[in-house]
Amino acid sequence: MKNLIPLKAINDEGVISIKNGIKYNPNSTIPVERKPKWLRINLGHNQGAYKNIRNLIKEKRLNTVCEEAMCPNIGECWGNGTATFMLMGSVCTRACKFCSVNTGNPKKLLDKDEPNKVAESVLKMNLKYIVLTSVNRDDLDDGGAAHLAKTVSLIKNLSPTVSVEVLSPDFGGSVESLKRLLNSEVDVFAQNVETVRRLTREVRDPRAGYIQTLELLDKAKEIKPNLITKTSIMLGLGESYSEIYETMRNINSHRVDVLTIGQYMRPTKNHLPVSRWVSPKEFEDYKKVAKEIGFKKVFSGPLVRSSYRADLVVPLLKY
Repeated sequence: MKNLIPLKAINDEGVISIKNGIKYNPNSTIPVERKPKWLRINLGHNQGAYKNIRNLIKEKRLNTVCEEAMCPNIGECWGNGTATFMLMGSVCTRACKFCSVNTGNPKKLLDKDEPNKVAESVLKMNLKYIVLTSVNRDDLDDGGAAHLAKTVSLIKNLSPTVSVEVLSPDFGGSVESLKRLLNSEVDVFAQNVETVRRLTREVRDPRAGYIQTLELLDKAKEIKPNLITKTSIMLGLGESYSEIYETMRNINSHRVDVLTIGQYMRPTKNHLPVSRWVSPKEFEDYKKVAKEIGFKKVFSGPLVRSSYRADLVVPLLKY
């Protein structure tokens, strides 16, 4: 049993957290599901660009969601010169049951120089499009909105032609925090619904919410009408077709432009088991339905994640 119990982790700042974000629980007795052949990952990408990004991230001691969340597309995205930076540390104050990011209480600790380090790294990488995301920081009064906004502004100052997407925390639903972030020059605002309404309490942290996310996305569009908004859902958690369709309709009714749909994959034995493997054909069907509903851009496939090839939304941006 010992190898099933996640160890506590201590980062460089002395913050103690639960490794992989979840404690030992009965899920660990459910065997890990064997992945189908269509989930084999293609590693044949630009290794030079991949190594360059990896070295810069290590040099600046930055975090990426690509690594922290064990993303299966890390080789493809980094190989194409795109990376998603995870700001405000590697410890999240929430504990969603699908996520492998460490969870704990950072006690308001924040690297004040991080916005500068990220902006300088983006400049060195010579990127055209980047994604900024972060752990949830419920320990901060504004949820980290000012820190995210400062990072966006510094990136734009050093690299004015770079498009910036922020995959944002929900700020506990705070409109003031949302406004603070959107006052920066962010081009795309994303906040993930993650799953269907019925499964939200089972899948996400209790402080997150299906309606809360939808309302935040809608409010972002109200505050900044030309802003591109985006969200993501995972399949394979026990949802039905009718629930998936209802979720797409709900998202669209809240003026969201871009939708990504991907397969849930269990990070560790303690996380929620996979209820089923969704076939590539079914993902194609969902993409067609989503386009018919009215989304401007849809990414749908077994290996698609919320930041997957995020640069492909550039044609939607209005400068």
